[in-house]
Amino acid sequence: MTITGQSADTTRALQGLEDGRSSVRLRAALAVGSTPDPRFVDRLVECCGVEPDFFVRDMLTWALTRHPVSMTLPRLVREVRSEHAQARSQALHSLSKIGDRRAWPAITRAVLSDADTEVARAAWRAAVVLVPEGEESVLAGTLATQLGRGERDTQVSLSRALVALGEAGGPALHAAAAGRDPRARVHALATQRLLHDPDTAFECAIEEAKRVVALGGPGQEGR
Repeated sequence: MTITGQSADTTRALQGLEDGRSSVRLRAALAVGSTPDPRFVDRLVECCGVEPDFFVRDMLTWALTRHPVSMTLPRLVREVRSEHAQARSQALHSLSKIGDRRAWPAITRAVLSDADTEVARAAWRAAVVLVPEGEESVLAGTLATQLGRGERDTQVSLSRALVALGEAGGPALHAAAAGRDPRARVHALATQRLLHDPDTAFECAIEEAKRVVALGGPGQEGR
């Protein structure tokens, strides 16, 4: 392929990413990922922040993973500080898929407790992938401050993150289960149950935890 041909293909792909039809944007993102080009990185990150279609966003993330980490990582880390929630959330999602622990400093306490639920959930997922060896207990302590937050889907996401940390999350869960906040206690007890019995359904774990708290029982690991 000639340089002129490459330029023409690049132009067509960029135009496709801006098309009003999600099917066209999806194909364009697939094309970009199939033939990585450094010139696409900034545009891919920008599109992630505004793309309304879930499947297209996922393809954009895939396309980013096909490019050199040396180019994508700095751009995504900057995007984590964006004013726009979707840009932050998708950048965190992309970082979790890339899985390079050099991105860990971007996963701050503020990011893990972001007021936007989708950003926080993306941060929790990214954190358990990127946490350096030996820092798992510290991360668990930070995640535990979010216990009791939100509705079912949010709580499931947080429980999964804590369970993924394994026994490193035990002390933080034990402390939360003995705390004063009843919602956090219920969530902590349910997560303890999931940690020790991963086959338990979340709803069952929550209902059991509610009964324990209602009866004034102490938090017990492994109930």
